[in-house]
Amino acid sequence: MNKKLEFIGIIPARYASTRFPGKPLAMLSGQMMIERVWRQAKKAIDRVWVATDDSRIYDAVKAFGGDVVMTSSEHRSGTDRCQEAFEKIGGGEDVIINIQGDEPFIQPSQLQAIKACFDDADAQIATLVRRFDASRGYDALADANTPKVVVDNHMNALYFSRSVIPFVRSAEKELWAERHQYFTHVGMYAYRSEVLAQITQLPQSSLELAESLEQLRWLQNGYRIKVGVTDCETIGIDTPADLAKAVELIEHGCIE
Repeated sequence: MNKKLEFIGIIPARYASTRFPGKPLAMLSGQMMIERVWRQAKKAIDRVWVATDDSRIYDAVKAFGGDVVMTSSEHRSGTDRCQEAFEKIGGGEDVIINIQGDEPFIQPSQLQAIKACFDDADAQIATLVRRFDASRGYDALADANTPKVVVDNHMNALYFSRSVIPFVRSAEKELWAERHQYFTHVGMYAYRSEVLAQITQLPQSSLELAESLEQLRWLQNGYRIKVGVTDCETIGIDTPADLAKAVELIEHGCIE
């Protein structure tokens, strides 16, 4: 009988942000954003920790009863912060789930979907995608801030790009989304513990530098990224304007 995998969720949380300083502590309908993320993650994962480099975030998480660990301020990515945090607080879990600290509406079903990727014994890393709704049109598909993902027949990632891929040669661009099912990336990752330790030692790759997408470093080095599909629409909070929009949606009962 195969051993049941054990999971730990880690939420990297920095105070410094060019577009939104102090974002994890921003209030969203009476609750700090980092608390909302932590509580949502706890619905699907038994052990969830916040990994931060700032005492204000550390103290805030302690105050609401969450688990939190201090990490270096030198990390260049959430992946690196997750690795340090796991070294400090990991309990021998098989898989680490890296949960975005600015996704306060993350759904338990999304976390279950990324966990299910590891039912495939060959999965080393996992992430999520959404099916692109063709009614949104080509301009939405072409948005460079929304990476596109191409997968193989076994739902392993072949490539991630800010460009629209694949190119549909037989149709005008406005019809591409009707002729092909595109997938857009959801920025959540999970890694087997030994793989996380390995990928955080890799130098930046040429594809990563070209597209500014960290996951291309892993693909370029031969790691397999399993892809799960979610139909949930979540709202990432990148700016104060995004926060105001989210508050308005909550007040109108559009999201919880």
